[in-house]
Amino acid sequence: MWGRIFLSPKLLNRIHFTWTRRHLFTMQLKTKEFQSLFTDGLNSLAEIFEKHRFELRIAGGAVRDLLSGQRPEDVDFATTATPEEMKRMFQAAGIRMINNKGEKHGTITARLHNENFEVTTLRVDVQTDGRHAEVEFTTDWQKDAERRDLTINSMFLGLDGTLYDYFQGYEDLQIRKVRFVGSAALRIQEDYLRILRYFRFYGRVATEPGQHDPDTLEAIQENGSGLAGISGERIWVELKKMLVGNHASHLLELVYELGLAKYIGLPAEGNVEEMKQVCQKAQSSSPKPMTVLSALFRGPDDVERLDLRLKISREEKTLGLFLVKQRRDLVKSQDEHDELKPFTDFIIDSREPDAHSKVLELLKYQGEGKLLTELRHWSIPRFPVSGHDLRRLGITSGKEIGATLQELRDEWKKSRYQLTKEELLSTISRS
Repeated sequence: MWGRIFLSPKLLNRIHFTWTRRHLFTMQLKTKEFQSLFTDGLNSLAEIFEKHRFELRIAGGAVRDLLSGQRPEDVDFATTATPEEMKRMFQAAGIRMINNKGEKHGTITARLHNENFEVTTLRVDVQTDGRHAEVEFTTDWQKDAERRDLTINSMFLGLDGTLYDYFQGYEDLQIRKVRFVGSAALRIQEDYLRILRYFRFYGRVATEPGQHDPDTLEAIQENGSGLAGISGERIWVELKKMLVGNHASHLLELVYELGLAKYIGLPAEGNVEEMKQVCQKAQSSSPKPMTVLSALFRGPDDVERLDLRLKISREEKTLGLFLVKQRRDLVKSQDEHDELKPFTDFIIDSREPDAHSKVLELLKYQGEGKLLTELRHWSIPRFPVSGHDLRRLGITSGKEIGATLQELRDEWKKSRYQLTKEELLSTISRS
């Protein structure tokens, strides 16, 4: 599960606050997480920009993470330099540039000291179609912040530790509030995927479900149909992140209440009550996204339609089909001394290499925490008899070998996989 974001008293003691003009909130950050970013590569990058008198700041999610006392996994940078200016700087310094696909959007990737650094020119959106934007470069930091989705993602951090916050993102982070920058409707219309990003960050930041701004939910509902034009792959990336965050049950229910399900591949008549029960039972066992979604499905056709819309992986699709088929049929034994046996028998009989992992997800779905722990520590035993062993006993017919092996396998399973090869072979009649 995503960790919730909070600011500790210890962290607050290392921060200095300042309010300046243009509603800009600044402060100084000098935490160990921030200092740990300064590798040889970043120091060299900073020197190049300083030499050519262009500003360089950390941008977006990395700032949010640092303010939360976390070291970000990915760090994006923003600058007042244009892509052409960056290219000239890096070429003059002998710095290799890679992956030029982002250049038209203002992003240059430079490689220094075996590290890649993505640096993007400040931008404003000139025209958007709800999926992509035509951009124009700027040197105005506030204008770039205005085009970002959420206030908590709109902040910049100078390499001297100065925070630049134009839209009260820091304050929202403190009170665990997820809010769009400016007008929610306008931000959503710029990229309809922001609806799902809002849900994902709500699960990451908010402490309680149901604390949404009514105007935000209204904007989402009114613009939800725009999700129909977003590629399935992009939707699935966001949906999966939402499903492994906090409040997944509440957020999925909200997807249905706001009429979004039909635009993102979920069944129109999804079993929301079952989903809520599964989320409650499985919340402590880290279920896979498909395990949670499967509770909404009423049959295999729902899995097929999801795949058609979202282009899920083969592994995800087969897991969904497995859970829909087995959630009522493959259940624990009535024998309280061997409740796990139906599951282990299924795994041993299965020809699929991922049967063990699928059954683990089934146990999460069913809320069988004790059996889940047992199965995680269970090693699949090897059936000790082969066709070669039977041929040595004079059994040559392929059909007879197959039937005999099945009989011996059944006996072996009844013994809880304890019978040895010799004990099994001794049961064969040699007449």
